Amino acid sequence: MTNARIAVLGTGANGASIGADMIRAGLDVTFIEQWPDHVEAMRANGLTVHLPTETQVTPIEAYHFCQVAELRTPFDIVFTSVKTYDTRWVTELIKPLLHEDSIVVGLQNGMTVDAVADIVGEKRSVGAVLGIAANMFEPGVARQYGPDETWLAVGSLDGTVTPAVQAAADALAHAGHVEIPANIRDAKWMKLIANIPEMLPSAILDVPLLTAAAVDGMRPVMDAAAREAYHVAIGLGVTMIPVLGKTADQVPDSDQYAVDLLETILESFSRPDTRVAVLQDWEKGRRAELDAFSGYIVSKQQESGVATPVNEMILGIAQRIERGELRQDLSNAELMIRGYADIVSKTAVNVG
Repeated sequence: MTNARIAVLGTGANGASIGADMIRAGLDVTFIEQWPDHVEAMRANGLTVHLPTETQVTPIEAYHFCQVAELRTPFDIVFTSVKTYDTRWVTELIKPLLHEDSIVVGLQNGMTVDAVADIVGEKRSVGAVLGIAANMFEPGVARQYGPDETWLAVGSLDGTVTPAVQAAADALAHAGHVEIPANIRDAKWMKLIANIPEMLPSAILDVPLLTAAAVDGMRPVMDAAAREAYHVAIGLGVTMIPVLGKTADQVPDSDQYAVDLLETILESFSRPDTRVAVLQDWEKGRRAELDAFSGYIVSKQQESGVATPVNEMILGIAQRIERGELRQDLSNAELMIRGYADIVSKTAVNVG
């Protein structure tokens, strides 16, 4: 597929940064965004991306979501970078602008590939995994790692590398190192396992990820949540595979891999000011993707045959914040540490 016409649907920190890399490489990319101020800022001043060693300003062709009905020419590749709970309706929104061989690539956290497939068909649903650190605190401005520090994976649901999948991988290669795994669902599970100990715990504490991991008593809680996610995945028949730049010999046959994945996130994809997506949502007054992280793991207990009390405890605290009963704050560390201690104590009693 040459001269692909590309849309980035949802241009927050990740979508905007990746899209800008593709534009700067000379690709035909259109931004479609639901934050009105962000669209107007990009139209007026382009997109500013602060990288570790430079600042780039890229001219952007940007449209509001409400203008999608005004567009007529189909897209070959649509990269969606919206919240998981927005997946279905934005896929319906863009569906009229797809042709028979178009693909929708989910540049998202969580397990959204099947939701997209329900709407556009399995052939046109393509999954992706992101190893990237990016923040957006104001319209038209993002901060992120450079392409040399970004890891991406993309793949079809049946593992076939179609011309469209290869074109998507080639486009993403302008934004980072890209791999095409044989099983994209397994790859997305690996990223989910890595996300579980970071997303909700650090957001609950209202601090950057590296700060949260350094809070006395928090790493055992985070590690336990990750190990639960690992065992849920195993119970569902997921195969552990190398992601985020790891190699096959770095995948131990135990739940230590869950902890290793968190270490990779901390060491290679986090800066001192990196704030997880859940916290960025709360800071902007938005609903967060609780169901995509610990909520998803908890929902798979019965199917996997694995209990998830640590994730349930963390999810419960996050839900209190969503309901306005509690504020995200560093003092919430005590809630999680005490909750985890109670779980360990009850487990010891039951075993005894």
